[in-house]
Amino acid sequence: MPFIPNYLIWLVAVAALVALEAATLGLTCIWFALGALGALLVSFLGVSFLFQGVVFVVLSAISLILLKPFASKHINSKRVATNADRVIGAEAVVTQDINNELGQGLVKVGGQIWSARSADDKQIIPSGSHVLVKNITGVKLTVEYAKENIK
Repeated sequence: MPFIPNYLIWLVAVAALVALEAATLGLTCIWFALGALGALLVSFLGVSFLFQGVVFVVLSAISLILLKPFASKHINSKRVATNADRVIGAEAVVTQDINNELGQGLVKVGGQIWSARSADDKQIIPSGSHVLVKNITGVKLTVEYAKENIK
C-alpha cells in the first residue's frame, strides 16, 4: 500500500467538506471543514495522526458550538413574509358551509375568498358563521368558530 501523507488526507477532507457545503447551502458541513483545516495546518508540524484527529474533533466542536448560532441568525434570517400571513388571527365569514369530509368550504377574509377547513375535523361550520383563521396550509385556511358564535 503506498504511503499517503497526512496533509493530503486533510486537504482532500477540506475540499470535500467545502464542496458538500456548497452543494447543500444548509450550514451542515462547514464546521467540519474548519476542523479539517486546523488538522491540515497541524499536520505540517509533524505531529501524529492521532493528535491531528483530536484537533479535527475539537475545532469542529468549538466552531459548531460557537459559530452556528451566530451564522444561523445572520445568514438564514431573511424570512420573506407573504401577504397571506396577515390573515392568520383575523376574523372571517363563512360563505360556503365548511365540511372537511366533503372537502368543501369557503370564507371571506380581508375582502378575499379563501378555501377553508375546520380545525375540528368532524365539525361542520354553516354559511354566515364568524370564524377565526388559525393557520394556512398551502392555499387553504384552517379556521375555528369565533367566540361570538359559541353559546
